[in-house]
Parts: sequence; C-alpha cells; structure tokens
Amino acid sequence: MAPRLALRGVRGPRASCTIATSAPSSLPTFLLPFLSILSSLSNVPSSYSKKIRRGRGPSSGKGKTSGRGQKGQKAKGKVPAHLTGGQTADEVTHGHFGFKNTHAVEMSAVNLDRIQAWIDAGRLDAAAPITLKELAASRAIHGVKDGGVKLLARGSTALRTKIDVVVSRASQAAIAAVEALGGSVTTRYYTPLAIRHIRAGRMHPYVSLKWDQSSAAIPASLHVDAAAAGAREQRIAGLGFGYRLPDPISRKELEYYRDEKTRGYLRSTVKPGYSPSLYHKTAQQKADEAEQDVKRRAAVAKQTAVAENRLW
Repeated sequence: MAPRLALRGVRGPRASCTIATSAPSSLPTFLLPFLSILSSLSNVPSSYSKKIRRGRGPSSGKGKTSGRGQKGQKAKGKVPAHLTGGQTADEVTHGHFGFKNTHAVEMSAVNLDRIQAWIDAGRLDAAAPITLKELAASRAIHGVKDGGVKLLARGSTALRTKIDVVVSRASQAAIAAVEALGGSVTTRYYTPLAIRHIRAGRMHPYVSLKWDQSSAAIPASLHVDAAAAGAREQRIAGLGFGYRLPDPISRKELEYYRDEKTRGYLRSTVKPGYSPSLYHKTAQQKADEAEQDVKRRAAVAKQTAVAENRLW
C-alpha cells in the first residue's frame, strides 16, 4: 500500500486564500456587520396568501358553485348598479347633485397668440381698442358666451404689438404680457343682453354711466368724444346708440371690477388705502369711519342741545 501524502500543508494556504476576502468598498459602513445574512433575506410565509382557484373540485373548498351558493340572482349574475329593489330609482326621487359648479361663469376665451396672428393677417386693427365686438366680428372667437370674453396668456411670447383690450376678465399673466409692451387691459361688466346689443351695433362696446374717462384707470386710447355736453346721461345719449350699457349691481361683480389687480374699470372709485371689497375693511378705512361717526354724533348732540333751548 502506498504511503499517504501529508496534504495538510497544501490545503492550508488554499483555504486561507479563499477566506481572506475584503468587503466591497461601495457598501455603507453600517451594512458590514450584516453581510452574512443579506443573501438569505426573504419574506415570511405568512406574508403570502394562497390564490383561490374556484370551480376546481370539492377539495379546494370553492368547487362546483364556486362559493356562490345555489340558485338566485347572485348565483347566476350580478345585481345592477344603483338597483333599489324595483322601486323608483334614487336619481329620480332625489336627482343628481354635484359634478357641476353652479357659480361658474361660462366665458369665451381668447389667447394672445391668436390676437397677434389676427393683427398680422390684418383682421384686427391694433391702433383701435380691441373689444368683444371686434373679436367676434373678425372670428377670433366663434360666438360670445353669456359671461363675456376672458383674455388668456397662451403664446404671450409671440405678442409683439402694443394693444389696448377691453374684455370681461383677464388672467394675471395676460395683463403682464400686454402691459410689458406698453399696452393696456381693461376689464368691464357685460350682461348677455348687452353682448347681443353690442354685436348688433345698438350699444357702445365699453362706455357706460360709471365709465369715468377723467380717472387714471381709463387709458387715453379708450377716451371717446361725446357730441353732447352736460350731464353724464346726456353725454352717453350723444354717442348715438339706442341702448345704454349697464353697470354691475351685485357685490361679487362690484368687488371684481373695483380691484386694481384685475384692472377693473371701477378701480378709480376706491380711495387710496381702501380695499376693493365691500365687506372687508382696511385699518385706514376703519379709522376714517370712526372719525366720521364721531363727527356725526357731535352734530346730532349739537342739534339736540339747540332744540332743547328753544322756547317755541
């Protein structure tokens, strides 16, 4: 029998070479103590749920009728949605509620890029005020909705012409883009009937009783020369139109067109330091009202004292 060879010395260095491995330098330091278990991580068996296979025999527990039972509507099909047992449906007795904003105003939108394209094509005159009448007549908008026209800022970089626009409402970006070129945006109030009269040429597009040309709120390009002088009603009548453009009376509309931020045509009626809101008051407004109240009380007290000293 051949003698055994001592392989202990050969096996030792090979084993030391395989064991002496350095940890990857890309791993964070806090993961080094857990290198021995990172490769064996797995979810516990209870984290998985066995898939239910229906109709595959009685041993599955869901065979034959698949858990639906025998006979009946629920075994043969499904109950229609919103079924109330054959009686009058809920949407009939109670009606639909929601999904529609009752306070939203339907408006026709026009963007700055379309206005510039219409000016380039000669369909709009940039030297004259651009109102809803010109926008509808040039087909820049296809019809005017009851809420009027709103100016939007799509394609504001394409606008390169100075324009003066009178619309129902305007976005802040559109106002900034027009005024950056030296133009002006003025928002004013329109009613559905007024829009029809304006398009038919029976009403001025923007002049009304509260349209104050002497204020700084109205740009010079929107000034008109009335044929008659005297009272404001006479000046409006001197324009030669059969109908007079109305002004807002509701609080919501008044607050919008009194605001400087929206470039409303009634913003000149708001005193410096006052709020365009008819409800919320500034500190200066409260102080002025308190001063007026003191003067009123003093006047009433004076009249009362005079009345008490009379003999007859």
